[in-house]
Amino acid sequence: MTGNNVSHAMNHTKRRFHINLVKKRFYLPEEDRYITLKVAASTLRTINKKGISTMVKEARKNGILKK
Repeated sequence: MTGNNVSHAMNHTKRRFHINLVKKRFYLPEEDRYITLKVAASTLRTINKKGISTMVKEARKNGILKK
């Protein structure tokens, strides 16, 4: 058998890709309060780049975040 892990019946193992979610607390200086968001690790990089205030404004405008 060569190096692949496929049976003779050609049954492949099903693989699932999950989003890397992180529960993170952010401080909003405009509202003087903390908010807890469940965001993907890739979104944390975007928040660091754009800033939490800008991201919250965009999320509220798009209807993702309420209030």
